[in-house]
This record gives sequence, structure tokens and C-alpha cells, in this order.
Amino acid sequence: MGQIILRLDRVMADRKISLNELSEKVGVSNVNLSKMKNGKISAIRFSTLEAICDALDCQPGDILEYRKD
Repeated sequence: MGQIILRLDRVMADRKISLNELSEKVGVSNVNLSKMKNGKISAIRFSTLEAICDALDCQPGDILEYRKD
């Protein structure tokens, strides 16, 4: 079975946006965004994903990657 990899850190670096700035724009706590950035979550709400994509001007596929093992 494959694995979903979160690439939020890469997209944030490309956009030169800090965790604090993204947190303010998205309305999600720094702690939760940090967990997402480090791949320590098992689920994400579509509304959160939409807000992140809107703030970073990206597509879900830029943040999420499926890797077959």
C-alpha cells in the first residue's frame, strides 16, 4: 500500500511564507500547521486544504504527493 506525503514545507519555502504568516491567513493554529508541515497528521479537512491552497496560490497536488511503496 502507498503513502501520502505532505509537501507543505516545500511549497511554503517556494512562496517564502512563514508558519506564522500562513497560520494567520488560513486561520489554523501554528501547532496544527507545524504538524502538517512535518507530516505528523493522518487527516486534513477539505476546508483547511482549500484555505491553504488559496493562501499559497497552489493546487492540492502541490502539497500532497502519493508514493507507492
